[in-house]
Amino acid sequence: MSDLPRKAVTRTAKLAALPLGFAGRATWGLGKRIGGKSAEIVGRELQQRTAEQLFKVLGELKGGAMKFGQALSVFESALPEEVAGPYRAALTKLQEAAPPMPTRTVHSVLEERLGEEWPELFLEFEDKPSAAASIGQVHHAVWHDGREVAVKVQYPGAGEALLSDLTQLSRFARLLGPLIPGMDIKPLIAELRDRVSEELDYGLEAQAQTAHAEEFAGDPDVLVPAVVHQCDQVLVTEWIDGIPMSEVIAEGTHEQRDRAGQLLARFLFSGPARTGLLHADPHPGNFRLLPDEKNGWRLGVLDFGTVDRLPGGLPSTIGESLRMTLDGEAEAVYELLCEEGFVKESIELEPDAVLDYLLPIIEPAQVDEFTFTRGWMRSQAARVGDPRSPAYQLGKRLNLPPSYLLIHRVTLSTIGVLCQLGATVRLRDELEEWLPGFLPEDELADGTGTAAEA
Repeated sequence: MSDLPRKAVTRTAKLAALPLGFAGRATWGLGKRIGGKSAEIVGRELQQRTAEQLFKVLGELKGGAMKFGQALSVFESALPEEVAGPYRAALTKLQEAAPPMPTRTVHSVLEERLGEEWPELFLEFEDKPSAAASIGQVHHAVWHDGREVAVKVQYPGAGEALLSDLTQLSRFARLLGPLIPGMDIKPLIAELRDRVSEELDYGLEAQAQTAHAEEFAGDPDVLVPAVVHQCDQVLVTEWIDGIPMSEVIAEGTHEQRDRAGQLLARFLFSGPARTGLLHADPHPGNFRLLPDEKNGWRLGVLDFGTVDRLPGGLPSTIGESLRMTLDGEAEAVYELLCEEGFVKESIELEPDAVLDYLLPIIEPAQVDEFTFTRGWMRSQAARVGDPRSPAYQLGKRLNLPPSYLLIHRVTLSTIGVLCQLGATVRLRDELEEWLPGFLPEDELADGTGTAAEA
């Protein structure tokens, strides 16, 4: 395997091959059907071949291409099963592994950043990577003080590749439609591109991870590994073992799925309240389920390269609008959405229609516990994604203010993972505990509420 391909022309050619390859396989499929094979069999073969090419190209390119693939992987539960099935295995691979960069390149980066005597910093160092991400790969090692550590090494030229890939992918957004039917991927690519500089800065990542590790130290539910050492292009953190979330999704027990789902929801809402930061890359490759003698299982959280800075926690507008929607206060919800810019001044909507649009989406918060399923996710995607649907027509007229973009994506991605898990979650408990504005002021004042701000 060669080094990370950096020449823009090479990377562009590989990315261009995705939609072109799909078109070629569609022609192949037509030929097979003319030759007598059933459309169903040909369709399955076609999707499988496309999935294999998707993984091969995105995995080899790493950079923005792989990051795009990881982001897509959490939304596969929204796709029709006949489309999602073949992609699931290929996209899951992107969460845990990719073709590694050569050992000589890894050693070269470590020598340049840690000094010629870098091997003396480690009692042991495994040259074979244990995991690969979009801009770097992770090696298992033992630090000179005896601690097991994860050493994240950034790919040379990763920043250049990341920007190039996302620029090219945005140009191909329309052509990539057949790969992931029913999904508007252009805003996703734009948002990923906006975060490039932060993702490349291991100093910022170390700060965010340290803030979480200190806040969650000794927490019975969540474990964040501490930062051991950081410099340009290298980040050393404590090592954690555990079951990768992708394995829990694939073959976990009901107990593991439900516990993983509950802890994931808890981390989503408690993180901003406790640290002022929102972990903004919630794909399964960044989570582990760790056995715990006292509580059964804990959630291990990795990769703080992308965070949203929310000094006051999640905006209280989210909790307030959610509470008022559950209470059926159509006029009050509409007024709040207008104030926050979700409805532009030039647009006028019926408050009751807005309420009807929102209620199915917030179904998990209407009950004491809710089972997230791929079927439920698909029904929501079909409702808001079908151009013939009233929900689609109304949704097109709503606006998402820039300050809510990342929160929106993280929430959707987390729900996608919950649906992949098929977890039964007491979501309302987490909202009452951690989401500002969800409980009325009088409940907080008289002590009957449990919100973190009480």
